[in-house]
Amino acid sequence: MNILILNAGSSSLKYQLIEMPSQVVKCVGLVERIGMQDAIFTHEKDGEKHSEVTPILNHKIGLKKVADALLDKEIGVISSVDEIKAIGHRVVHGGSRYSGTVEVDEKVKSNIKDLFSLAPLHNPANLTGIEIAETIFTSAKQAVVFDTAFHQTMPKEAFQYAIPTKYLKENKVRAYGFHGTSHKYVSEKAIEYLGGKSSKIITIHLGNGCSMAAVKDGKCIDTSMGFSPTNGLIMGTRSGDIDHSVIFFLMKKLNKTADEVNDILQKNSGMLGLTGFSDLREIEEKAGNGNEECQIALNLASYRIKKFIGAYTAALNGLDAIIFTAGIGENSNFMRRLSCENLDFFGIDLDDSKNDIRSKEIREIQKQTGKVKILVIPTNEELEIAKETYDLLN
Repeated sequence: MNILILNAGSSSLKYQLIEMPSQVVKCVGLVERIGMQDAIFTHEKDGEKHSEVTPILNHKIGLKKVADALLDKEIGVISSVDEIKAIGHRVVHGGSRYSGTVEVDEKVKSNIKDLFSLAPLHNPANLTGIEIAETIFTSAKQAVVFDTAFHQTMPKEAFQYAIPTKYLKENKVRAYGFHGTSHKYVSEKAIEYLGGKSSKIITIHLGNGCSMAAVKDGKCIDTSMGFSPTNGLIMGTRSGDIDHSVIFFLMKKLNKTADEVNDILQKNSGMLGLTGFSDLREIEEKAGNGNEECQIALNLASYRIKKFIGAYTAALNGLDAIIFTAGIGENSNFMRRLSCENLDFFGIDLDDSKNDIRSKEIREIQKQTGKVKILVIPTNEELEIAKETYDLLN
């Protein structure tokens, strides 16, 4: 079964065509800068990359571009759109309604729309991708994998806020968690690697967005992101945890509007707000050259990670492994080292020589004497979506 995986962002569209259940990736691609005259389209097949700059003014044009590439005689991988039997969509927010993958119908689309206010940067684009895919791939079944679904196993003490209960009951104000597809994928890989389902694992997803999860016996019991993807760890442009009084100070004392404060916390904070840069590679380079602000920012970010490791070790009542994943987690040996420093009380003891080795395979980077496994596991959200879509429809 050919399954097309679509991840529609506000100005981007990622895709992969995966043959299931063999898990063979036939092609991957990305449409960037949707809405611009100089949008970038990239399509890769068998290691050969095709790239062009072209006007792509909306998602419909972008997805048509993807379909044309899939059918192209030179770079394509299918001869008819009917060869695609299913499409798996990533949707960021599923609220408390969905704890698993679902087939798309009008009710599902309506529910995604109802959650626009909780994920204004993501859910509208996700729904647009679904609606356009339905018009192009008319014979394919459409399925949705929600980023929040994996975290629906959290107990009430982990997801309920200490505000009047009516806001939970009437308005569904609670912690939901995000990056669930990634946390699920790497925790399952870790359980398989460790050789048993009984396990206490902390997953650390570090990219431009960052989050952590406590996973006991394959089920999430807590996660760092909450009602929105803004809180928890320090991220590329997002603040992470902050005293809510700061919001009122910005509004009352500095006359900022609610929208302005939201922009500050989501788009102009985090590593960008601390250093002027959002790309960790640049921040690490400048820190190495003596930039004090960049050095402080890296210390702040790693300190926040260590606090969550401590909290989640307590929540799990023990720890078998911690997992680093996603762009920064997989590639930044410096950030991994900072995040594991001075945690020997927990049995976390990093081996610097192992940490410096780069690989696309699962690897251990703790010392032989380390009681807790420190694993680097490349995430593959697209493959996880393909697996869940295939399982749903078969």
